[in-house]
Amino acid sequence: MSNLMPEFHLHLISDSTGETVQSVSRACLVQFERVATPVEHLWTLVRTEKQAEKVIAGIERSPGLVLFTVVDEAIRNQIQSACRKLKVPSVSVLQPIMAAIGHYLKVEGEHLPGLQHALDTEYYARIAAMDYAMAHDDGQGTWNLEEADVVVLGVSRTSKTPTCIYLANRGIKAANIPLVPGVEIPPEVYELEKPLIVGLTKDAKSLVQIRRNRLKMLNNDEESAYADLESVEEEVTHAKRLFAKQGWPMIDVSRRSIEETAAAILQLRTQRMSNDA
Repeated sequence: MSNLMPEFHLHLISDSTGETVQSVSRACLVQFERVATPVEHLWTLVRTEKQAEKVIAGIERSPGLVLFTVVDEAIRNQIQSACRKLKVPSVSVLQPIMAAIGHYLKVEGEHLPGLQHALDTEYYARIAAMDYAMAHDDGQGTWNLEEADVVVLGVSRTSKTPTCIYLANRGIKAANIPLVPGVEIPPEVYELEKPLIVGLTKDAKSLVQIRRNRLKMLNNDEESAYADLESVEEEVTHAKRLFAKQGWPMIDVSRRSIEETAAAILQLRTQRMSNDA
């Protein structure tokens, strides 16, 4: 007879949107996905004792593990006391971390619900950067490249778009321009002063494999220079020569993840800003 529990109730309680407690729970639950399946109960915007009473009634109807992100001490105590009476485990997700930070900084936290989701200037910067990256993807929108923080160049399938999207999520306005055989890059690029221009390159054999897989996905098995090793080697060589001639830093993404490539670009940008200071 199996001792595995096929399902269990999981109560996620938040004084805000519930995004934080859901993210934490799912990051942990993936380690137990072969053991049991959670029946998730999400309780959001729990900020009064009356709202907490409704949550407690729900826990009583379907007892199970309770995780919560509630900063108000009275509401937190109310939930924990009820869980003890119902004999169900409860965990305050944020409290140990907040306590550790407060102890280290020797200050008391603000204890304001939903503060981590405040629409601050950093949030709007990320949204603006995302809009910019989408509008300037794959060589589009070259009329205002001077507004970019970073301009990324590279031959096809060097992860230019995902790298720029990742940078945008960090609030960095990033445009990307493809290097296509026989096609000149926009002349505006050579005149840019503010943006950091970075060239991406990749091992030719890896590029050929990726491009062939791409063609198969598009149901196009015809032989073409796009996936021909000799032609791709010429593309990569031409790109490297261009980057070297213009003095643009070059990053080989052959063995880098998107995050690692973006981190390298951010480091180059920081160095450049320090040099300009």
